[in-house]
Amino acid sequence: MIRFSFAAIADSVQSEVRSDSIETKPIVKRADAILRRALLLTISARYAYEPLRLALCAAIALTSPCAMAQTVPAAPPAVGVVKVERRPMIESDTFNGRIEPVLSVNIVARIAAFVEKKPFVDGSEVKRDDVLYTLERPPFQAAVDLQKAAVAQAEAQLENANTELWRKQQLLQKNAGTQEAVDNAQATQRVATAQLKSAQAQLEVAQINLDYTEIRSPIDGRISAALVSPGNVVGPSSGTMATIVSQDPMYVVFPVPMRRAIELREQYADKGGFDALKVRIRLSNGRVYSEAGKLDFVDNKIALDTDTLPFRAVIANPILKSQTAGGVRLRELVADEFVTVLLESVDPRQVIAVPRPAILSDQQGTYVYVVDDRNIARQRRVRLGQSTPETAGIVDGLKEGEHVVVEGVQRARPDSPVAPAPVSYNATRR
Repeated sequence: MIRFSFAAIADSVQSEVRSDSIETKPIVKRADAILRRALLLTISARYAYEPLRLALCAAIALTSPCAMAQTVPAAPPAVGVVKVERRPMIESDTFNGRIEPVLSVNIVARIAAFVEKKPFVDGSEVKRDDVLYTLERPPFQAAVDLQKAAVAQAEAQLENANTELWRKQQLLQKNAGTQEAVDNAQATQRVATAQLKSAQAQLEVAQINLDYTEIRSPIDGRISAALVSPGNVVGPSSGTMATIVSQDPMYVVFPVPMRRAIELREQYADKGGFDALKVRIRLSNGRVYSEAGKLDFVDNKIALDTDTLPFRAVIANPILKSQTAGGVRLRELVADEFVTVLLESVDPRQVIAVPRPAILSDQQGTYVYVVDDRNIARQRRVRLGQSTPETAGIVDGLKEGEHVVVEGVQRARPDSPVAPAPVSYNATRR
């Protein structure tokens, strides 16, 4: 019985160790457990047969470190690489800016009167000459009628003075009158003429005041909420009644550091200057606005507190389809809205560029992994230039024809071998 047990133990040890389908560490653990049981049995069975001793020796030999399975060296990690080459890229600079209306008007009453009506809808778009407020008319209509009567009286007086002058002249020609009488008649005729002109001017003033009882929009645009309701007395000193801002197009105003303004001017001097630039804006939600703008003004003086030069662009602001608020059609851009301005070149430039996933960074800066001719990954420090969400322009650190790691960059280690495979540029953008 003991002989059978020891033989079984030895066979178990040998089969466990020689098996290729079981990893080394689990084999060693099982072999140790088997040997402990075998040693206990050996102590209890002093007169064991010789085959048992040989089996134990063989098991010990097989489980020794020299006979344990050796670890196989790991293969180099697989990485995807692309060839460094020049690519067309739209250069752009980013600035903070605000949307401003081309025209902005504060509506103020020009006469003192009670407000009778407010025909417009708060926040709606109005056209030029639309009636916004109606003030009380009777007092001003009466003033017009009074001045019309004054004009009629002055006209009658002038007509009488003209007749009297003609008579005096006729008498003088017949030697029945005197020159003094003619001169007095001429003076009276001139006074009557002046009085008529004064009455006509006063009638015009009265008519203007009557017209001011209808406050009309001076521009096309969107009106604010009414600041004065019917029943209140308004006048030139009562303040703003509403504000109208034009809607399409809009201005984009943004400050550019003077140093960068000089660089842009010199960079595009042979391409038409600032006319070679177009303006795009990124809204507060991060979305790039669909319309592109054009620079139309650069200020003639620098802001002393920031050393920046104000730039201004014009950009379209069409009506949004099927989007309204309270029946009012909406537009994308709103006056005084904060935006990010992207100042882009009209024509793309050829620059050394790599896909964005190839760019890594640490406390020392940005770097990439370059695979050399021996398939060794080398860490290379680079200086970034103009970049987009998909492509990074490289100003310094890479040359055309080199291969950089794009896929599997987390598996690459400095000065370690890799197994590179080509990756298409389009694949890196997905």
